[in-house]
Amino acid sequence: MNAKQLKTAMTRFIWGSEVASLPWCKAWLISALRVSYVVVYDLAKGQLTLQAMSLVYTTLLALVPLLAFSFSVLKGFGVHNQVEPLLLNFLEPLGEKGIEISGRIIGFVDNVKTGILGSVGLALLIYTVISLIRKIERAFNYMWHVKRSRPFAQCFSDYLSVILIGPVLVFSALGIMASVMSTAVAQKLVAMEPFGSLLKVASQLLPYLLIIVAFTFFYIFIPNTRVRLRSALTGAVIGGVLWGATGWAFASFVVTSSKYTAIYSGFAILIMFMLWLYLSWLILLVGASLAFYHQHPESLTTDRHELQLSNRLKEKLSLLVMFLIGQNYYHRRPAWTMEGLAQRLRIPMETLEPILEALEQYGLLTQTGDEPPSYLPARPLETTELKDVLDAVRAAHEVSHLNVQRLPAEPVVEQLVDHLDQALAEALQGRTLKELALSEPPPVTSVSQSPQQQAAPSNNPAST
Repeated sequence: MNAKQLKTAMTRFIWGSEVASLPWCKAWLISALRVSYVVVYDLAKGQLTLQAMSLVYTTLLALVPLLAFSFSVLKGFGVHNQVEPLLLNFLEPLGEKGIEISGRIIGFVDNVKTGILGSVGLALLIYTVISLIRKIERAFNYMWHVKRSRPFAQCFSDYLSVILIGPVLVFSALGIMASVMSTAVAQKLVAMEPFGSLLKVASQLLPYLLIIVAFTFFYIFIPNTRVRLRSALTGAVIGGVLWGATGWAFASFVVTSSKYTAIYSGFAILIMFMLWLYLSWLILLVGASLAFYHQHPESLTTDRHELQLSNRLKEKLSLLVMFLIGQNYYHRRPAWTMEGLAQRLRIPMETLEPILEALEQYGLLTQTGDEPPSYLPARPLETTELKDVLDAVRAAHEVSHLNVQRLPAEPVVEQLVDHLDQALAEALQGRTLKELALSEPPPVTSVSQSPQQQAAPSNNPAST
């Protein structure tokens, strides 16, 4: 079997069957292989690496202000002395260079005095910190195919609360754990077997558990979309394992990199630090990508290029969307979100989004103010004709400088186009969205919806 035949056989094995019809063990294996395929493809395409490199640059600018801001908050609670050990733990793969870098960073932080900075300097300090987190949010939004970022006012309130409260909670928890381990009861448990061995193993695993918890928090909080805990935890576990394995490999590389130190001299420390930052951000983004594909298996496709919908597919999708939304509206079921519709129709959200935008711009749909927003009919369905739905997607994205009216007018072609429009109007004459929505009974269950987060149909301004 040559390489081409092997590739064809592997593609058929991974993508040639429906996961839902397979036994659970084989379905799990196929799903894992599909996720691995698309993540490796995303890495090879280069966007993940570009996002990671941009975050390295932003981190270098904002690391000291971020630590200084957190340090000043932690100092008020008396737990600021734990910042340096945590930084040392992060830089542990750098070996002795990590100790040197940690000492210099803490020295920079100590030199940042808010009293000397003044109000303008303090404002710039806060802005730098928020800009870092906003940059991280954009990278995570890219992983989750989310185009809308949080408004700046919401960013300011959300991020500032995390920066103020997050470090206090983390270091307080670490302090409580250290206090508990130092009690007489804990010391007696350490002296007893097998509790002593179990506690020793737990203490060795604790840094990795903290990394997994931190990754899970990042994946849930930072993207401007609703992330399920199970998906975030899946990405965090795999990301934490990758981070631990990469740290071990990078530490081995640093030990054997004496020739690079001789070549780059004093710059070797900075290069190693930037390289470790890059690998850390890349692993964090890979975990976010894994979490996305775990939550959105409909985005797992063998063709990773940007999907281009045919006109026929656009028209059918628009009718399906209006059918589902109208059906739930008339039967007083929870309104659909974009994620729910994508899962119900089994297509990626980025493919469905232009269809929803076209229907919304044409005045057929409206969004609720929820987060994430739900979609409701924007006009009475009993007076909205099916032809309006097709017209919405057929005329979508036409601009003033390039539309039907600006094309050369050839009588034969104009007559043919008018004939097609007339035939379509006659075929759908008198048929409304209400007729379409009530043509079938409502589905019994719909796993793709989130009723607790979606708006009730009674909020729709359209008349029933």
